Amino acid sequence: MSPTNPIDPATAHGLSACWSCQGPVAAGEPFCPTCGAVQPPGQADHFTRLGLPRAFDVDLQALDRAYFARQRALHPDRMARHSARERAIAESQSVSLNDAYETLRDPMRRAGYMLAAAGRPVAGDGATIDDHALLSETMEAREALMEAATETEVAALAARAAADRAACLADVAGAFAAGDLDAARRHATRLRYLVKLVEEAHRRRLSLAGKAA
Repeated sequence: MSPTNPIDPATAHGLSACWSCQGPVAAGEPFCPTCGAVQPPGQADHFTRLGLPRAFDVDLQALDRAYFARQRALHPDRMARHSARERAIAESQSVSLNDAYETLRDPMRRAGYMLAAAGRPVAGDGATIDDHALLSETMEAREALMEAATETEVAALAARAAADRAACLADVAGAFAAGDLDAARRHATRLRYLVKLVEEAHRRRLSLAGKAA
């Protein structure tokens, strides 16, 4: 009878074995608490990787603190005397941390990430909009933007789009807080188009300003 692997029960509780000493390491932890060896990034979700609660409303200051503390620990200067293997692992950890940080710091990306993880992905760029009200709203807003002949007109449209974006973001947060993922997906889809509309308004304003110069 073969001996039982002592890490198997721990793995079932979100632990893995350190590649260096075989000690238990919690999911998302960049270093082994037993021997201090840097660990591969693994499959931890973004929240776990940064030690944050899994929720749409993110404390951005806590996010910044967690990210910069982890990146400082993985800085190449701190890893200079470690083995080539550990330096490579630290680099992969750093890449994973960057991805987690950039995703969670952007509300639209955060919503998309959480919905995809829940099996309700937001439609990507170029996808057909199956929400007729949103389709109508989007077409009307873009037509108004293209017909705007002055910077003042564009500024007014941009301000309205920005206000709608802020209100939609609140709707996304409310839907997540209520556990209504279908509503969160619907609002997140609208948020994507409102963000694009604000960007298009900015480009339109710059275009008109360039013609006037």
